[in-house]
Amino acid sequence: MSRFKNEISRLEAHVVTLRIGVGLFFLVAVLMGLGWWSAPRDMTIHVPPDLRSGSTRKWWEVPPETVYTFGFYIFQQLNRWPTNGEEDYPRNLRQLAPFLTPGCKTQLEAEFEERRAGGELRKRTRGVYEIPERGYSDNPTLRVKTLGNDAWIVNLDLTADEYYGSEKVKRALVRYPLHVLRVDTDPERNPFGLLLNCYSGKPQRLSSSPTSQSTDTGLDAPGQGVVQ
Repeated sequence: MSRFKNEISRLEAHVVTLRIGVGLFFLVAVLMGLGWWSAPRDMTIHVPPDLRSGSTRKWWEVPPETVYTFGFYIFQQLNRWPTNGEEDYPRNLRQLAPFLTPGCKTQLEAEFEERRAGGELRKRTRGVYEIPERGYSDNPTLRVKTLGNDAWIVNLDLTADEYYGSEKVKRALVRYPLHVLRVDTDPERNPFGLLLNCYSGKPQRLSSSPTSQSTDTGLDAPGQGVVQ
């Protein structure tokens, strides 16, 4: 009789063990479900544009070529006045506001008011583009200088053309040292997760020769918006 009682006790203990095991599995499933539910639905991964040699990176790192592309794209769009600088420039500032730091936006708006008051924007058209043989691929270490995990200096060597009506009134070859920051606060409006913080130093006049050195021309002070 005692043998049957011992067997029943053993089976009851086994049932209790199974119930505990099922409870633990249920708890793990709930925790995994909560983790899956709270995981980000979108993730930005920076992929270098040239994959011929392959690339291995941590997904959260921003490669320098992406920083350069961002700086060039935003700066070029900011300086693209297709019809009338008095209307195009403030429109660009509004449209590109998610890609500018608040301080830089304030400085550019002040510069716009100053240039408009001086009659430097009315009926002006403007555009900037890379100088041949001075792009990122020609000298990557010069083009992007890393200041830390979340800050860079992007040196853009550009030609700036400006017209009044059909007459060219300005052409300058200039190095623009842009200050770029990583501030991923609004991925809906700014998928780059980067912000332009105006200049890190004075823009410099360049020679047309790719090998010549740039010289300071005393243009706009750091952070004072677009060189005139």
